[in-house]
Amino acid sequence: MTVSLMIANRQTWFGTGSINQLVPLLQSDARPTLLFSCRSFLGGAVYAGLADTLVPLLASTEIVSHEASPQDIDRWVARWRGKVLRVVAIGGGSVLDAAKAFAALAEHPLPALRYMEKVGDSKVSGATLPLIAIPTTAGTGSEVTQNAVITDTLVHKVKASLRHNNFVPQAAILDPQLLAGTPDRVLAYCAIDAFTHLFESYLSKTAGSLSREMSLTGIRLFLQAWPALNRSDAAREAIMQASYLGGLTLSMAGLGVIHGIAGEVGALRGYHHGQVCGRLLLPFLDLLAASEQPQQRALMAELAMRLFPDEQGSPERYLRAFITRNAVAPFWREDLPLSPQELAVSLEKSNSKNSLLEYSSAQRREMIEGAFRIEE
Repeated sequence: MTVSLMIANRQTWFGTGSINQLVPLLQSDARPTLLFSCRSFLGGAVYAGLADTLVPLLASTEIVSHEASPQDIDRWVARWRGKVLRVVAIGGGSVLDAAKAFAALAEHPLPALRYMEKVGDSKVSGATLPLIAIPTTAGTGSEVTQNAVITDTLVHKVKASLRHNNFVPQAAILDPQLLAGTPDRVLAYCAIDAFTHLFESYLSKTAGSLSREMSLTGIRLFLQAWPALNRSDAAREAIMQASYLGGLTLSMAGLGVIHGIAGEVGALRGYHHGQVCGRLLLPFLDLLAASEQPQQRALMAELAMRLFPDEQGSPERYLRAFITRNAVAPFWREDLPLSPQELAVSLEKSNSKNSLLEYSSAQRREMIEGAFRIEE
């Protein structure tokens, strides 16, 4: 029997209008607070309604416009170390990860690169400023994970995490209204990332019965939400729940070969992480359909029986068809090139993570070539 560890927020609010919990939460424990956010939220109606009461409670605001680099984190730490005692993050996964990394490294003496997985030479201590995470997209699940993803494009050309159980945000506010008005392509990119988290953690060799039940629940919510992401309040609620469950299950069980490749591609090209995962998912489903690995076959049969029992034939092909037929934006059709050198680097550095089997270089190449246009 696999033993699973679940670490979640101390407090989590969910539901339309739940962002209104933020101001009372800050007022109940007055301390200097730094907000990390994005221009789309700061220019929107929800922030306009909060600003009069929220801004007086803040020391300042930092705007995150891309996946944070180690150099970004170091600049923020130099600017604010010792001046703020709490962090609020309102935005997509990049905003939340930037805030989590800042909150941690504000309590650590060395530069960010020294602590990053894959390339660092120092361990994080677990010290961190308290963080309140409020996602405005539904994909990464960063509001409930132990890691903060940092993308280094200058020194090591690597996408890696700072990771410690203490880095799970103390509080999360999940308000589906914050997804309203998101462009269709971003909705699709983020939602397919959430599905990939749930699906890979379900198939993980380290998954336990609890995490697999949570994965199945999240996948069911994704299937409900996917066709109506851009037009339904119920779909927004479902996909935000699915994303949160994906964050929990990836933390409990780990991810697989899709993310084992996606992280390496993301360090080389500035493509949206969710789009990269979604494009790799489609050829992975083809590989999975041909797999004879007994546990994979049993898990896919269980998934089909639980979630779409009336469908006959390959569950992988059903999922592929459902995803492509019902997408609010065709994320797999945009021209995303990789150079032959980038293909070689991605193959060399990628791995199968917690997949039930070890995918060969030839199989990983098949996935990459199925997802991207390799330049001549």
